[in-house]
Amino acid sequence: MPRRAPTEVLSTHSVTNQAPDYAPRDLWRTDPALREAVRREGAAWAEAALADLGAEAGSERVMELGDVANRCPPVLRTFDRWGRRIDEVEFHPAYHALMETAFQHRIHALAWTAGRPGGHVAHAALGYLMTQAEAGVLCPVAMTYAAVPALRRQPELAGEWLPRLLSDTYDPRCVPAAEKTGATIGMAMTEKQGGSDVRANTTVACPLSSAGPGRSYALTGHKWFCSAPMSDAFLTLAQTDAGLTCFLVPRWRPDGTRNALRIQRLKDKLGNRSNASAEIEYEDTWAVMVGEDGRGIPAIMDMVHHTRLDCGFAAAGLMRAAVSRAMHHADHRAAFGRRLVDQPLMGQVLADLAIESEAATTLVMRVARAFDEGEADPDARAFARLAVAIAKYWTTKRCPGHVYEALECHGGNGYVEDGPMPRLYREAPLNAIWEGSGNVICLDVLRTLRREPAALEALEAELGAAAGLDGRLDAWVRTTRELLARPEALEAQARRLVERLALALQAGLLLRHAPAAISEAFCASRLGGDWGHAFGTLPAGTVTDAILDRLSGAA
Repeated sequence: MPRRAPTEVLSTHSVTNQAPDYAPRDLWRTDPALREAVRREGAAWAEAALADLGAEAGSERVMELGDVANRCPPVLRTFDRWGRRIDEVEFHPAYHALMETAFQHRIHALAWTAGRPGGHVAHAALGYLMTQAEAGVLCPVAMTYAAVPALRRQPELAGEWLPRLLSDTYDPRCVPAAEKTGATIGMAMTEKQGGSDVRANTTVACPLSSAGPGRSYALTGHKWFCSAPMSDAFLTLAQTDAGLTCFLVPRWRPDGTRNALRIQRLKDKLGNRSNASAEIEYEDTWAVMVGEDGRGIPAIMDMVHHTRLDCGFAAAGLMRAAVSRAMHHADHRAAFGRRLVDQPLMGQVLADLAIESEAATTLVMRVARAFDEGEADPDARAFARLAVAIAKYWTTKRCPGHVYEALECHGGNGYVEDGPMPRLYREAPLNAIWEGSGNVICLDVLRTLRREPAALEALEAELGAAAGLDGRLDAWVRTTRELLARPEALEAQARRLVERLALALQAGLLLRHAPAAISEAFCASRLGGDWGHAFGTLPAGTVTDAILDRLSGAA
């Protein structure tokens, strides 16, 4: 048989009916729900910064960096070439480039340096955009942002560390923090015997001289999870004679020697592969007490409270990334003689995903405004504590199923590692587990409702703002109040309660601010019960065209 010419072979490999590359895509200008929320919640002054990041995060370069950083995960270097113990984690240059992008856009710092209302809203919107390029780097960024209020409990530590943490320079060098142009903070709370029950921690802190806040201690213990182990310092918990206490553990001692922070291994995680998480040991590790002796949980909860906001917007950002990519695919792929997006059943699926995504975005941006208002208003601060837990629980719970359905919209193309959907799918469960898994979050909601009457009053005021706008929401809120009135049943029903509160808040926000096609479909399906058990089962008569136009950025 004669050999065929190369051109004949190549002719069998012509590529048709495939979507073009998703990037470059302006993530800010194609997201009307985000833009409207930023203006409404008080951060219109940050639009230029958001536009800059939206264009850069959606660029081919940054999208490719996210892919490479996950394909080339971090590696633990326990010893140097001469056998000296160094406990360092080596990252691919793509990870460092992404970290530099995040710091240049001040995702970690803007909430604290803006000097005007809306800083936390701007922070949440910036993080939501960056998540769509790569979520892994948002872990150290989030903890650096969230460490600020905890460190403020110890003024001398705040004076030393906050200028480093709020720098817009990313400095990856493993050298004493005093020699660096910028620093990051990690966290190490959980231990293998306790997990979320941090009161069961066995790490012990012994004073090196006099005891008390701001004093030096030696820590000995084992931490099952340490996030971002190459951070310059870590907030951690250890037992003193007074009980569980918060400490700052720097990587380097004051005398310039390496601190005894031993990385035992890196966790082999399902997702979040660009970012390192570690198991560590303290052995006479130098630390400084933060806040009151024996009051470690309130101190470190300042940090956890803020990282929960980041979990919420990260889940919303992942949903936005997933449904936007599904829409892009359906808009360019044809089957059975029509584009996928023009087929009624695909339109139902995409519209349902778009509604879920917008509801998540709208809720987390409203919660971010409560963080801003809470800087000066105790009632708003109480509402923020309650609302961030509700939003964190529900958006993170909805994220995995949402991303899966968006993956399925791609067919077989969505299931192969050449594309981005497997990475999004692996990432999707993370935020439901970090900073308090579902049951912990729901119990925190009950605790806040019981201990802080101002939180419930603020919640009622928020729900009252939408009273009378839709009978289905009014009925939903009445039933939810009936559940709240049965305290003896609340612990077992905590998930049901938090779910109902989240849906009520989302419905109220959408009724007040979203296009009618979206709020009507949300209330009919999520509150009215005219919905199936999978995405794509919206009520007959749903105006999917208007919803899809908004999803694509055209409306």
